[in-house]
Amino acid sequence: MGRKAAREGTMKLLFQMSVTEDYSSDTKDIFLENFEFDEMETKYINEAYTAIMEHREVIDKHIEDNLEGWSIYRLAKVDLAVLRIAIYEILFRKDIPVEVSINEAIEIVKKYSNHDSFKFINGVLGGFVRSLENGG
Repeated sequence: MGRKAAREGTMKLLFQMSVTEDYSSDTKDIFLENFEFDEMETKYINEAYTAIMEHREVIDKHIEDNLEGWSIYRLAKVDLAVLRIAIYEILFRKDIPVEVSINEAIEIVKKYSNHDSFKFINGVLGGFVRSLENGG
């Protein structure tokens, strides 16, 4: 299934980690042992996990800066996971067009979050991309 399945797998991993408050590599390894991903999907999940954990403060700051009156702690855990993945891709994966990262984030929240979350995610990511274009 490719990168779409890899993004969904990464979202599920990050969601699980936020629920259990365990972001360890052991948790990631157990997750990968218990779900079936092909080699490319596993590679993406490992790379995304590593980069998101290494840069979580920066990624979360970008999220917080674009929430407009919300706290990152009030976000649905699915929405937070999806935002972390999209911002990781936009900042660190130059091989993935920004529009693809945003569209995939919207598709994932349409599938896994409440029916209006996609508007919220689109707004946060749109603000984030505009802030990057303005040198932020």
